Amino acid sequence: MNKAALTGRFAVGDCACVLPHIRGVAAGAAWTMPPISNKLLAALPRAALRDVLPVLAPVTLVLGDVLHEPGQPLRHVYFPLTCLVSLIVVVEDQLALEVALVGREGVVGVSLVLGADLSPVRAVVQGGGTALRVTKAALRTALRDHAPLQNVLRRYANTLIGEIARTAGCNRFHLLEARLARWLLMTRDRMESSDFRMTQEFLSTMLGVRRVGISDAASSFQRRHLIEYSRGHITILDHEGLEAASCSCYAHDAADVRALPAWRPAAA
Repeated sequence: MNKAALTGRFAVGDCACVLPHIRGVAAGAAWTMPPISNKLLAALPRAALRDVLPVLAPVTLVLGDVLHEPGQPLRHVYFPLTCLVSLIVVVEDQLALEVALVGREGVVGVSLVLGADLSPVRAVVQGGGTALRVTKAALRTALRDHAPLQNVLRRYANTLIGEIARTAGCNRFHLLEARLARWLLMTRDRMESSDFRMTQEFLSTMLGVRRVGISDAASSFQRRHLIEYSRGHITILDHEGLEAASCSCYAHDAADVRALPAWRPAAA
């Protein structure tokens, strides 16, 4: 598979990820929770987060980076901060179809949480930015020692399974315009931005359709003033209108993400 065919053209500014030097914090000493934009980590109680942070390494991920390959060992797990990652099913080493998007609401490599050692999908960075990376061994130690981390990640795993299953049904039963609207809204939610860049070739690969179909659907959205699309740059103009144009899958996706554990800053 041509790597370029699996990557869009997001223009997402990297942001610095600064973690406090908390190794050696004296017992009983005051500790201030650092700002963490990954919503799963932010949902952890203070004590668990304080213990987990030292094994997380900040990394900058570049558009097109392949984090995992199907059937290959999972060596790292990534908690996105400002990046966006596509999970892609590869068929017969040639055909590819996106089955899920992961941003700051989730984690890449959730199979390790479920006890598996091999990746079932290809994970490709579609929006460059930052993430926190943890090794397989360190994650499993943290899961063993911290029940709240287990609970948060297992709940997300269930949400991701629902998204993948919903995508399978969406690809089979829903019209292209509704599927494209869903994808644009999911990207907006995960990037927390209404502006992003992507090519029609990328979209056709992700949605498993011909490029002309993407062109027709995007043109329809432009005529209805739902989006602006020029030279690979997309701006969502009418959020409510685009939601009305999407299939019911988007509402279910959004509800599932909202149901994930919320940040509880006062937790012990």
